[in-house]
Amino acid sequence: MSLTLAAAKRVTHPALILSAAFLLCSTPLRSQTTTPLESQKDKAQEGAQPPAHGGSSTAGVYPPVTDAHHLPITQGGTVKTGPIVFQDIAEESGLTKWHHVMGTPDKKYILESIGSGVALLDYDNDGWLDIYLVNGSTQAAFDGKALPPHAALFHNNHDGTFTDVTAKAGVANDRWGFGATVADYDNDGWPDIYVSNFGKNRLYHNNHDGTFTDVAEKAGVALGNWSTGATWGDYDGDGKLDLFVPGYVHYDIKSQMTDTDNLPLTFCSYRGVRTYCGPRGLPGESDHLFHNNGDGTFTDVSEKAGVADKPGYYGLSSVFIDVNNDGKVDLLVANDSTPNYLYINKGDGTFEDQSYPSGYALNREGRETASMGIAVGDYRNNGEIDIFNTTFSDDYKVLYRNDGDANFTDISDDAHIADMTIPFLGWGTAFLDYDNDGWKDLLEVNGHVYKNADTNNWGTSWAERPLLFHNDAGKHLEPVPAVEGTGLAEVMASRGLAVGDLFNDGRLDAAINNMDSVPALLKNVDPNTNHWVAFKLVGGPKSPRDAIGATLYLNANGTRQRADIFSGGSYASTSDMRPHFGLGSATKDDSLEVHWPSGAVEQFAVPDIDRIVTLTEGQGKPFTPTKP
Repeated sequence: MSLTLAAAKRVTHPALILSAAFLLCSTPLRSQTTTPLESQKDKAQEGAQPPAHGGSSTAGVYPPVTDAHHLPITQGGTVKTGPIVFQDIAEESGLTKWHHVMGTPDKKYILESIGSGVALLDYDNDGWLDIYLVNGSTQAAFDGKALPPHAALFHNNHDGTFTDVTAKAGVANDRWGFGATVADYDNDGWPDIYVSNFGKNRLYHNNHDGTFTDVAEKAGVALGNWSTGATWGDYDGDGKLDLFVPGYVHYDIKSQMTDTDNLPLTFCSYRGVRTYCGPRGLPGESDHLFHNNGDGTFTDVSEKAGVADKPGYYGLSSVFIDVNNDGKVDLLVANDSTPNYLYINKGDGTFEDQSYPSGYALNREGRETASMGIAVGDYRNNGEIDIFNTTFSDDYKVLYRNDGDANFTDISDDAHIADMTIPFLGWGTAFLDYDNDGWKDLLEVNGHVYKNADTNNWGTSWAERPLLFHNDAGKHLEPVPAVEGTGLAEVMASRGLAVGDLFNDGRLDAAINNMDSVPALLKNVDPNTNHWVAFKLVGGPKSPRDAIGATLYLNANGTRQRADIFSGGSYASTSDMRPHFGLGSATKDDSLEVHWPSGAVEQFAVPDIDRIVTLTEGQGKPFTPTKP
């Protein structure tokens, strides 16, 4: 069903008239169909008309799923006993002194509903991860009529508690914030923070003394409309980290559309119930790739590199990662209700759009999904990067198996995760080996965007519990029961998720940014006795100093594991960039191989396990790997 000019004339709100004209004049969105992938691509190239429906792309309408107590499965489905993996210690750690705010409580506008991310970084280089939580804003604050909600930087006190050092550090943002992406962009040995906003973005340069300075304007990366989950990566191999910033909706806060405006129900509804308008039916915001000039400034090379997003898809998350094992970082972009992007790095400063041929643009049904967050990792321990995308409710979350050479197959059903995830609306996500058995597990956090989810019999809810899947030796991802009173049973309106070893005990924890609420800090209390090892990498003169883009291969216990260093991916968030390996019962590793961003490959001896080891490029043994 397409949006005709006649339909556009029936739209009375000026912003929607403008967006309808934008859609009719630009590369169109595709309607929800089950036509084969190639037919979808041909249809797009022939200039198919955009859909007449607004809202988010879903698979349709599913009957409500409830538990034995008649609770929506997104809130219920808990068990009284079982394995306890996470406990929320946010209150005792000091994080609940901070509160997230995003618009008004009733969420009339799409700007108020998307939410914010979280980043883990060691900003003061003391060897312990600190937590940066992005905040939203309000109309009054945006108009200068009220004090804005501030972001928060929490310093790790090394004793299980955190101290809010935002004011001292100078990273309050005080803008309508969405994402936080961490990297040492100037190779000075100190992590910097890029904050994506509605309005101008910030680039907080680390001053090495516990403070930061916003240099976004000087650097040329401020932009100015609606930016989301950015990523850092050295796409051209010059040893300097470049920045990719996806855009969501091209938004005019002075002409926001509400459910009370005289608009077609199809543009502002979910399951026939009035909701806020968008993203479909609204103009998309372009994506931007900024080349690092090496002098503190960046140049926008989006068009030249071929990643400008000319159709105006609704980008929410992105990550630079090498998906075809050629030593060059490629680019993934998760788009809301429009096809996803996979750009293959050609090695000449440009990318080739392989979204459709790779199988990543759509799911197995040939449909675009409302993709929110990206998890990347070698969950099968075969040396290939697999991809998991969180999506809207009334749709399954998609696991893309890498079949080699960046060819992906949607195996969500085969992996046992499709049906269970349908009622949930997923956001932040990450692969992590929570039990250190040597196989990467999968975590996602959830929360709806429509506040009336609780008052309609949809089988879903505004606040939802997280989902954790245990990796069964690469064959399946089995759901871990949500035990009452534990972190997995906690019902939250979650958005951002970052995972990392916050307490340097070898167990991966999770920091969660929740809408209009306090954050959660899920401490890993899994009772396993498995061994582990983690690494902090220091790149040489031809690599980024923080080694973003490096790939590690660890052989232990008869298994070859892969880990990559990347920034971004999980919705608007950045996880611990210290590669972590679970070793199971192994008491030593057989070999460690590091593929540096410069192209150098080295072997390192690991003197001990159950610790974090620093590796510096040039101090290993040069190594020529054999092709599998």
